[in-house]
Amino acid sequence: MRPGAPLGESVWELLHQALNLYRDDPHAAAVLHHHLSRFEQPLRIAVAGPWRSGKSTLVNAIMGEEVAPVEGEDGRQVFTWYEDGPTPEVTAYTADGSARELAVTRSAGGMRVDLGGWQSDQAADVVVKWPTRALRHATLVDTPAVTSGAENDGNPIMDRILREADAVLYLTRDARSSDLGFLHAAQEGGVARSAPINMLLVLARADEIGGGRVDALQTAKQLARRQYRDPEVNSLCMGVVALGGLVALAGRVLTESDYAPLAALAAMPRAELEGLLLSADRFVSTQLPAPVGAEARRALLGRLGIFGVRLATTLVRTGCDSRAKLAAELVRRSGLTELRESMGRYFTDRADVLRARSALVVLESVLRQHFRPGSRELLAWVEYLQSTTHDFRELRLLAALQDPQLGFDAERTAEAQRLVGGNGVDLTARLGADPDASAAELWELSSYALHRWQHHAEDPVRNLAQRRAAGVVVRSCEAMLVRLSAR
Repeated sequence: MRPGAPLGESVWELLHQALNLYRDDPHAAAVLHHHLSRFEQPLRIAVAGPWRSGKSTLVNAIMGEEVAPVEGEDGRQVFTWYEDGPTPEVTAYTADGSARELAVTRSAGGMRVDLGGWQSDQAADVVVKWPTRALRHATLVDTPAVTSGAENDGNPIMDRILREADAVLYLTRDARSSDLGFLHAAQEGGVARSAPINMLLVLARADEIGGGRVDALQTAKQLARRQYRDPEVNSLCMGVVALGGLVALAGRVLTESDYAPLAALAAMPRAELEGLLLSADRFVSTQLPAPVGAEARRALLGRLGIFGVRLATTLVRTGCDSRAKLAAELVRRSGLTELRESMGRYFTDRADVLRARSALVVLESVLRQHFRPGSRELLAWVEYLQSTTHDFRELRLLAALQDPQLGFDAERTAEAQRLVGGNGVDLTARLGADPDASAAELWELSSYALHRWQHHAEDPVRNLAQRRAAGVVVRSCEAMLVRLSAR
């Protein structure tokens, strides 16, 4: 293995060397083969969290389809993998690899599957192939509930999530210390501790904050920013995003038949509407006058929740006079847009880096658990990669740049984010250049950026955090010049 080689190439070579070392150990060899095959697969993003945290709602909102959860007839959930496919298809797998295509029944709450004679505890995984653009670059994994706090120790569900997923959206209600147990557990091992780049914390059910007031989501977003400033939190994940899951999903799947009753309610005299929306019970009551029947109101409540109905009727009253306008505004206000941008910036745009990181984590574990002559040399290379890989530093800086406390002005922050790949990882995106720019133009832009950020890195007026951040940008500029010189 040669120093300075691309991360993916280096990890690929290390895995092959480890396979040669463990060729007489079937278990270790199988694990290593599995991670080699994952280099050719889409990025795996797990949606995890405790019971009723909104995992399936988030999966549906990302996909723009009401598919999750997939449950057996007894309601038991398993690991459900949502992959892109030409036609809808559902297959169940047992722990030993046996497979069976399943009959599926769509319902208002997702999909019910007929296991065809299997007991629900026999199915270890269900793979759903679904034709949607949202799955073209990543596989979503809807996971069973994870317990919080100390109960995570030895939890097979948590262990499998961390072993199988390249990135994780972890849902929590308020990011309390008991909910951070999963994130702490994810840092076991030298590679994981040195590169905490595969986690986003989602402040789920944000619409319930403050009793479901119309400004609840704005309050939740402020809380998310405050949570991320906590050193314990920002050392474990790439960011904290507030999300109103029901509102996000409603915006993604809103129909004209949903919009019409909302418009009718919004046309009520304001005092009457506010009285109707005081509580969920009052909203569906048959005793109060309303231009929409009780059954239709109950359907709206199930679709949007009481907060979502309050928000939607307010938006209709203030200018969202069509289904398309209301749907777009619900998605924007829900936090889903911000979450998807974060997933793109930190996860899908860096899929190769995250897959390599996953392989390094597993390789380190295999080498330590099955130590033998030759393991020490490979572990030294693992430690070398974890300490020198610039991709890891770029991702951590991207997360740090979201916090205004770093102290860069808006112009410097935007430039730093662009140069380290926050707007895209190819050269033209990093340099803000035209896609057809010549190599000479790109070289000139890279050189100017390098000189500017070298000055920032050496400026004694700037604090230590700013100089270190500038140093990362300098290294990114140098890497671009190396790439250009190799053309």
